[in-house]
Amino acid sequence: MGLKHLNPPELPDWSALFSQIVVAEGSQHRIVAISGQVGVDARQVVAGDGSFEAQTKKACKNLAVALSAARCSVADLMKLTIYVVGYGPEKAGVITEVLRQQFGGGDLPALTLVGVQALAKPEFQIEIEALAIATP
Repeated sequence: MGLKHLNPPELPDWSALFSQIVVAEGSQHRIVAISGQVGVDARQVVAGDGSFEAQTKKACKNLAVALSAARCSVADLMKLTIYVVGYGPEKAGVITEVLRQQFGGGDLPALTLVGVQALAKPEFQIEIEALAIATP
């Protein structure tokens, strides 16, 4: 089983530090690890007005782009880990709403929600990493 590293041009280029996506493809399954997606565009500009909601929506859109680049969909997601700066209950409502928009009424993946002091850049408020499993 070999590893394939992907850095789609629609996502920020962090390739000097890490790959956006790593795919391990075997005969029966593809395991897809997606690096933490933040609320920025391909030029690393923070989404919208920089609010938590705007960043959360953009991080989810970036996750969808990463899944597509790896030939997966949200239905293939097995696990999400979400890191939130200054986590409080009010942010859980925003996350829940955005995830429901992303996933619709279907089953949700396993989830770990972690409150953190800071992320890679001071303006980042949320980061979403994922693990997906799909068929080749």
